[in-house]
Amino acid sequence: MPLQVSDYSWQQTKVAVFISVPLRGVCVRDADVFCTENYLKVNCPPFLFEVFLYAPIDDESSKAKIGNDAIVFTLYKKEAAMWETLSMSGVDKEMMQRIREKSILQAQERAKEVTEAKAAARREDQKYALNVMMKIEEEERKKIEHMKENERIKATKELEAWKEHQRKAEQPKGIQREEKLHQQEKQIEEEKKKIKHKSLTRNSASRNLATKGRSSENIFFDKLKEDSIPAPRSVGSIKINFTPRVFPTALRESQVAEEEEWLHKQAEARRAMNTDIPELYDLKEEEKNPEWLKDKGNKLFATENYLAAINAYNLAIRLNNKIPVLYLNRAACHLKLKNLHKAIEDSSKAYRIMKLHLRLIHPTKLYKMMLRRFGI
Repeated sequence: MPLQVSDYSWQQTKVAVFISVPLRGVCVRDADVFCTENYLKVNCPPFLFEVFLYAPIDDESSKAKIGNDAIVFTLYKKEAAMWETLSMSGVDKEMMQRIREKSILQAQERAKEVTEAKAAARREDQKYALNVMMKIEEEERKKIEHMKENERIKATKELEAWKEHQRKAEQPKGIQREEKLHQQEKQIEEEKKKIKHKSLTRNSASRNLATKGRSSENIFFDKLKEDSIPAPRSVGSIKINFTPRVFPTALRESQVAEEEEWLHKQAEARRAMNTDIPELYDLKEEEKNPEWLKDKGNKLFATENYLAAINAYNLAIRLNNKIPVLYLNRAACHLKLKNLHKAIEDSSKAYRIMKLHLRLIHPTKLYKMMLRRFGI
């Protein structure tokens, strides 16, 4: 149980109260001081000083000085008056407890208000600092834009001056060029006149010669005309031999007309199928076979290139969707790629096709196939 400090001293004026609390033999710096309007407490184990003040004080402006094994309080009164005693008289334990609880609540509310005020002040400071930074950045931006504009104007003026200088420097060159062109035009006109004069003199001379030699020219003109016409072509015939088509069946069993019609239908079906599938345009004829595509997909599956194998199986299924092995192989690729739904779907399709094939097979033939399969 703490020891109550009773050898304290106090003095007062009309505006203040001075209390000296001695704490001998302990470190005064470890003292815990709690002060409100009507309550003052000092806890410095093993000592305890507690007083319920006679009248309310201004705890915000009051002071405490610690040193020389004592604590000196300077408490400022809210009302200027002389107190009869330092503590209230006739205070029982219940009243003391109520004063303590009320003082603690007041201290908590005041601490909360102080915290909120500090937070509000901090927010205001941050807002003010942000506004100041924004203004500084805006001024810097305007300054930079102004410098850019000045540089642009300066560069524009320099470019205009350079163009004007180039224009002035090119003016005498242009005059000289025009003079040269004018001289060249004169020379060309003079040469044209000379050529025209020569041609006129040559034409007059040729006319004179033509009148003299016209009679001799007519003598050979008909002969030259006859020599220039070619002789007509001789009539003949060209023989074309076609390679005969060989049918796999014997001639006595072959029906040429039906086989020709069947081949024609097969060619048309192949062309229609190739037009429906754009992927077949760049493939060779042997690559358009589903069996070849199945083997290609198997090779790609062996090299763990599952996506390319799926593409090969897809094209083979588009060519012939009645082969269950294609669906099973594609299901294996999907299983490797963790596409479980697609793997189940392809497996179901393969099962349905195989089931349909088994229904179409005669029971006796199916029984023989099973015996041959299991080696019985």
